Amino acid sequence: MNVLLWILIVALFILSFIGVIYPIIPSVLLLWGGFLLYHFFLSGSGDDLTMMFWIGMLILTLLIIISDIIANSYFVKRFGGSKWGERGAAIAVIVGSFIIPPFGILIIPFIVVFIIEMLQRRTPLQALRASIGSLIGFLGGAISKVVIQATMIIWFLITIIF
Repeated sequence: MNVLLWILIVALFILSFIGVIYPIIPSVLLLWGGFLLYHFFLSGSGDDLTMMFWIGMLILTLLIIISDIIANSYFVKRFGGSKWGERGAAIAVIVGSFIIPPFGILIIPFIVVFIIEMLQRRTPLQALRASIGSLIGFLGGAISKVVIQATMIIWFLITIIF
């Protein structure tokens, strides 16, 4: 039974990284699922994962959520995009993951931001810059998500091993 639970925990951790490419997969919830499986079914005494661990995981979870939103918004704005471009990019990432997975999360926001900026009477060059900002924002958010998720998993492993 323990082996099956460990296989499930590892699978949840792997799926969490797939969630970086497919935003519809709730990456951080999968990590928490692995932590909770260990805590309730594999941890002998139940105190392997301390309060410090859970508080740290909560903070890192919030950081993942915030970094995703901020990165996209920041780069669209930094590259000259409008508020509507920022909002459109955020929505288009989610919609894009359904339309043309996994490339839709790059292509759809790029197109949506370009169209939104053109509708706001921006020049094609300005609209293109804002669209590039949406790509950089998504990639920046994805990189930060991978780093934070890896940190969470490493912290978990260090905590249960030592």
